[in-house]
Amino acid sequence: MLPIQLFRQDKDLLLQGLAKKNFKETDLVDKIIDLDERRRQMQVEHDNLAASVNAASKQIGQHMAKGEKEQAEALKAQVAAHKDKIKELVQSLGELENQLHDDMVRLPNMPHSSVPKGKTPEENEVVRTGGNMPQLGEHKLPHWDLMDKYKLMDLSLGNKITGSGFPVFMGKGARLQRALIQYFLNFNLAAGYTEYCPPFMVNEDSAYGTGQLPDKEGQMYHASADGFYLIPTSEVPLTNIFRDEIIHESNLPAKLTAYSPCFRREAGSYGKDVRGLNRVHQFDKVEIVQLVEPSKSYDTLEQMVAHVEKLVQSLELPYRILRLCGGDMSFASALTYDFEVYSAAQERWLEVSSVSNFETFQSNRMKIRYRDANGKAQLVHTLNGSSLALPRIMACLLENNQAAEGVKIPAALQPYFGGDIIN
Repeated sequence: MLPIQLFRQDKDLLLQGLAKKNFKETDLVDKIIDLDERRRQMQVEHDNLAASVNAASKQIGQHMAKGEKEQAEALKAQVAAHKDKIKELVQSLGELENQLHDDMVRLPNMPHSSVPKGKTPEENEVVRTGGNMPQLGEHKLPHWDLMDKYKLMDLSLGNKITGSGFPVFMGKGARLQRALIQYFLNFNLAAGYTEYCPPFMVNEDSAYGTGQLPDKEGQMYHASADGFYLIPTSEVPLTNIFRDEIIHESNLPAKLTAYSPCFRREAGSYGKDVRGLNRVHQFDKVEIVQLVEPSKSYDTLEQMVAHVEKLVQSLELPYRILRLCGGDMSFASALTYDFEVYSAAQERWLEVSSVSNFETFQSNRMKIRYRDANGKAQLVHTLNGSSLALPRIMACLLENNQAAEGVKIPAALQPYFGGDIIN
């Protein structure tokens, strides 16, 4: 949630940022400014009346001590009227604050100044590329055919058990999934992250805290009887560990990593873009999260991007890093870098990671703070990144490493997989 000071101090800057994010409901800005002004005026009136009640109460005692009953009774009537008005103001203030909150949470985060303008993925900026493009012969197969060939995954079985978009891995496919998860976690632990195993369902407060609600209700699976949501990423439970906490400065940065299954209802159902593992409803992912002092967050973002880049490089995959334009960024992000790897059989780029800085957008919702050198409580900055999401990584590993004798396993994965080839 954006700080109210931004609305009070620089409306034009706010509108420019919302325009860069392609946010249309800009009339909310004027509404929020008006609600905030009314609330502040009402608060002043409340405080003045409360001060008058306190002063009059003292005077009543003084009048009574002097036997001035008439003056005391007049003040009592005045105090009673003020108290009635105060009750009305308290109720009105509560209603105003609720309306102000409901309107403010509808606004996305402000984009960082480096975010390029644009509305579509085609307008994202390529920051850099790496790796070597594989040269496959004319008989190259997409990953869904390779999985059928080597009996690694069965989509029809997942459809039978659950529904479309819920793959079942088996044999060496299941082993490769496990190897990737273990390798990614160990890679993160070596970089100083602490491993967590969080719940895979969260309550409404947690989903609100990271910005999934009220923005993405339709994309989340909801266990309505209990009010729980299946997580779209372990970012949600990990960041909420610190909700309503004041972190000691010596414990920053907080660096967390976790594996979790992820659940998203947004998957499509037609065309090559959603075939196989390109887009599924349930998938595995390893996440990294950091909570840092605000002055260090953009250095931390670059460090996290470098960390994910080294991980992709270790898998020997061709990749590119994109700086997302305003219209392609998430609701909560201030700056996002996407990683894409090249699918040689499909001849297209597939997103495998997003690394984002949310600044205080999430911590303001969750009231995650730290005490600075002066002992003052300040909001932390929160960041996260996929390190990595498995489906498209697995798709590209299979496609890019296919050969006549089978699918070769990159050297970094071989100790975890227990072999160097799938055949």
